[in-house]
Amino acid sequence: MCGIVGIVGKSNVNLGLYDALTMLQHRGQDAAGIMTCNQGKFAQQKAVGLVKDVFRTRHMQRLVGNMGIGHVRYPTAGSSGPALAQPFYVNSPYGIALAHNGNLTNTEKLRADLFNGDLRHVNTDSDSEVLLNVFAHELQLQGKIQPAAEDVFRAVEGVHRRIRGGYAVVGMIANYGVFAFRDPNGIRPLVYGYRDTDNGREYLIASESVALDVLGYTLVRDVAPGECVYITVTGELYTHQCVKKSGYAPCIFEHVYFARPDSIMDGVSVYKARLRQGEKLAEKILRERPEHDIDVVIPIPDSSRVAGQAMAQTLGVKFREGLVKNRYIGRTFIMPGQQLRRKSVRQKLNVIDLEFRDKNVMLVDDSIVRGTTCQQIIQMARDAGAAKVYFASASPAVQYPNVYGIDMPTATELIAHGRTEQEVCDEIGADWLVYQDLEDLIAASREGNPEIPHFDCSVFDGEYITGDVDSEYFSKLDEARNDKVKSSGESFAQGDNAMVGIHNDQ
Repeated sequence: MCGIVGIVGKSNVNLGLYDALTMLQHRGQDAAGIMTCNQGKFAQQKAVGLVKDVFRTRHMQRLVGNMGIGHVRYPTAGSSGPALAQPFYVNSPYGIALAHNGNLTNTEKLRADLFNGDLRHVNTDSDSEVLLNVFAHELQLQGKIQPAAEDVFRAVEGVHRRIRGGYAVVGMIANYGVFAFRDPNGIRPLVYGYRDTDNGREYLIASESVALDVLGYTLVRDVAPGECVYITVTGELYTHQCVKKSGYAPCIFEHVYFARPDSIMDGVSVYKARLRQGEKLAEKILRERPEHDIDVVIPIPDSSRVAGQAMAQTLGVKFREGLVKNRYIGRTFIMPGQQLRRKSVRQKLNVIDLEFRDKNVMLVDDSIVRGTTCQQIIQMARDAGAAKVYFASASPAVQYPNVYGIDMPTATELIAHGRTEQEVCDEIGADWLVYQDLEDLIAASREGNPEIPHFDCSVFDGEYITGDVDSEYFSKLDEARNDKVKSSGESFAQGDNAMVGIHNDQ
């Protein structure tokens, strides 16, 4: 999962991009980058690390220009390092920069077509660089010295014809403007808005609406599935539906875990969706165990806090913050390598003994993926003196990998894959385990926007909406995503600080 942002303003946009990326930091903590354009020349700064660490005053002083794009990255294919930080750039045609959230499912074919047919070179193993070169080739086919909005739209139409997967894209054409588009199924999120200044109207495009809120922009709407938004350097806004919507199926795991609760996605308040998740989970508990002996509900911070509050209220039991989070540790879900994750959980969370001692505790988390985190937290609860430790997941059992931009591990690394609910309960060491029902999870999100016909629930039901995911694809995915590969990727990221192909001022 990554975060993207683009701004077309009436003055330097560097600080706005920085602030927006800070608001999107939860979507990626591996690397960050900003690229701006001033009088036809690009300036960039990108590196491995958090936003606050990647950008210094000297960088902001050269990141001048009234338009720019930014990106925060977390790796989706086990690889990391400075060379994969975004945005990416090509100089032909015009000079194009691009940042991407998501994952293409036909990258290998695209890479071969680019080399053999389009005669273009791809320098990294990133599918984002592949996507950039596909767009650049399609735009070059328009044959214009000065591209207009319709040329950008036709290029995006060509991109949609060639690529498959889940993707939200923001890009910039030197001298001309910023463009953004979304996959035909709307799997990955993308919104845009505006603010009026004394010098005129400014536009911002971002992965989540929270980036607009903090910077004082008014949310217009989500970019529609298959739609392209193009904003010229002078501030003219154009939109066009570049491909027929395939089905409109936004990723429901955004509502479960990734998105900030104060964001609105596809018309759905993430906060209210999580409240409803907690309510429905409590209703299931009351159906199955009306005589439950739960003394207290304790959330595993932070993403399960909202669901936990609603769950406790519906059950009529106490809600307590029994786990204190060290906010200087990253999200363990997206940390590669099982050993690193085990170490991080103990560094990340500490228990308040008095909330556990001699109590029947219901721990609530947003999901159970590998089981590493909840297994250790359950043991921490027992060490703190809990009488019984129950565990609730606000989402159903995660049984299948994600192929649309979330680094959900291979099936063999998912604790629920091939196991019954009781077997998972035994494996994590809980006295009782309860999962959210899939139909309840869908209902919790759809209540926010009944116009959404489907959600991408592939990690729960194994149904991949693009229709091009098979056993061969999963075999290759396993080679790229297993923990052994990620361990080698970590050593690369830590040992190589050089930017491949581009000088980067540190």
